[in-house]
Amino acid sequence: MARPIWTGNLTFGLLNVPVSLMSGERGIDLHFRMLDSRNKAPVRYERVNAETGEEVPWKEIVKAFEYKKGNYVVLEPADIKSAASENRESVEVEAFVDAADIGAEYFEKPYILVPGKKAEKGYVLLRETLKRTGKIGIARVVIRTREYLSAVIPREHALMLVLMRFQQELVDVEEFSIPSEDIKSYRISERELSMAEQLIESMTSGWAPAEYKDEFRDRLRQVIERRMKAKGALTEIEEPAEEEAEATTNVVDFMALLKKSIDTKKRTPAKVEAKPKSPGRAAKKGKATKKRSSRRKAS
Repeated sequence: MARPIWTGNLTFGLLNVPVSLMSGERGIDLHFRMLDSRNKAPVRYERVNAETGEEVPWKEIVKAFEYKKGNYVVLEPADIKSAASENRESVEVEAFVDAADIGAEYFEKPYILVPGKKAEKGYVLLRETLKRTGKIGIARVVIRTREYLSAVIPREHALMLVLMRFQQELVDVEEFSIPSEDIKSYRISERELSMAEQLIESMTSGWAPAEYKDEFRDRLRQVIERRMKAKGALTEIEEPAEEEAEATTNVVDFMALLKKSIDTKKRTPAKVEAKPKSPGRAAKKGKATKKRSSRRKAS
């Protein structure tokens, strides 16, 4: 059984549905290693210091942003972590929109939301309501320290979480020379349009995704199998046993939460209260920051 990316909550209004976030895609790429043709030894990638030529261990590597050519500002792990959302284990639905209003270019990577134990009612409630209304939920989610825009979409019996691209990530089509004048400007006749429609109609069928396969990969796999028979044998690697994720229970009064969400016209989900930080730890952290700043100024 696959491991969850994380286990948390799907929230809309004042309702929280415990869920596990599971990958919705399966990698099928064939992975290759680079070998030295002279003795068939693996070729390694090494992290080398550009000045000394020496290999740099992982523990000595830091992240830096090049704000100007040749000029960098070094970031601490805490700096990057502080920019992420506080709700690391939550899919926060901020709004519901018509599914037809979102272009395909915004959708990027699919995940599956799996309900926790005793969380089926809230899960099914949201799924069926989205199906009836033709809406999808627009949410934010943090995966591995990065915050993503995402869509909660009903798909058969499941709720899918599809990562989306922000608008600033998309290239505006106006940057290219795209035919945008009236159809008559391109001397397209009604007869040509009619014939094109007939052609499309003759090629129209139901969507059957199983009929479309990565044929190049299949042919390459056959080439590899022939090579294996001629040159050598397989090496088997035992995979470690995977542990089952603990499920979360959730027993709530859905009618009361739904009514309260509507009455207060609250569109953003309820935030999980953060544990108060102890004054001692905050003071220590402040001192450590001052010491770090003073050391940098001295250098």
